Amino acid sequence: MHLWTDLSQVPAGFGPSVVTIGNFDGVHRGHAEVLGRIVDLARQDAARSVAVTFHPHPAQVHRPGQAPELLTGLVDRAELLEATGLDAVLVQEYTLDFARQTPEEFVARYLAGPLGASTVVVGRDVRFGRDNSGDLRTMVELGRHYGFDVVTVDDVGAADHAEEGSTPGHDRWSSTYVRELLQAGRVQDAADVLGRSHRVRGTVVHGDARGRELGFPTANLGDVVGMVPADGVYAGWLSRPDLAHAAPDHADIRLPAAISVGTNPTFDGVERRVEAYVLDRDDLDLYDEEVVVELVEHLRPTVRFDGIEPLVEQMHEDVARARAILSGGPS
Repeated sequence: MHLWTDLSQVPAGFGPSVVTIGNFDGVHRGHAEVLGRIVDLARQDAARSVAVTFHPHPAQVHRPGQAPELLTGLVDRAELLEATGLDAVLVQEYTLDFARQTPEEFVARYLAGPLGASTVVVGRDVRFGRDNSGDLRTMVELGRHYGFDVVTVDDVGAADHAEEGSTPGHDRWSSTYVRELLQAGRVQDAADVLGRSHRVRGTVVHGDARGRELGFPTANLGDVVGMVPADGVYAGWLSRPDLAHAAPDHADIRLPAAISVGTNPTFDGVERRVEAYVLDRDDLDLYDEEVVVELVEHLRPTVRFDGIEPLVEQMHEDVARARAILSGGPS
């Protein structure tokens, strides 16, 4: 997949292409299904499939105090978009200058220009251009002028896949709904919408070394990218992308882990942290390494223990449950 961060990087004569536009935060199942349709449509038309997305999120530019917490960072978003089969992704820097373009300026410069759009795929509620003044009717009119077709797609949601056991009560898969689930610690339900376990990433930093003293050395994530779910203890996986790139067959690329999110109230902690204990391993040196943590199942909420002994006892129980869950056994 081509990944462009500037329109100038699009090679001359790239089109024809089937293009869609969106933020695609989290790249959930609804996004993936729509993007899959775009890939299929492009193949049928002997064209390239392209997604235009934005960084930062437009809400972070227009109303930073009210912007939603993003589910994924740009690296993960790009990886997830690539997994849909797209030929290319253009990550457009979103600025106030960019937002001032008229609908026609945007279409002429981006869709009908270097991308050579033959088809543009949008939702029925599409808005684009200065002050969101462009809508579906505008896009269709501009398509006639610049020579591309406009195809509309409806939202895809749980109601369309009821046979798959999707989370009841929500007919529409959305990034907003995933945020609500993660805020409640419901990572399994979030995975139903995402089509995968939610993940965050960060660089392993030095902590208090308290876990090692208790017999459970943890990797403490600094500068976490991705939405951190509710405080609690989770079963999950720790992955090492740099190791995967350097040694694809290495046994330690993806490791089972018990993950703690919270402030360590037993020790009067105040800083909210994400820590991962790789099950039954005390030989790993992960400092300064970027890791990805996937959250599979919520084990329990964060609680304050009356001393170290009951805390360690509970940690042993957490590890045993995590091991059973991740090995496919009864939890």
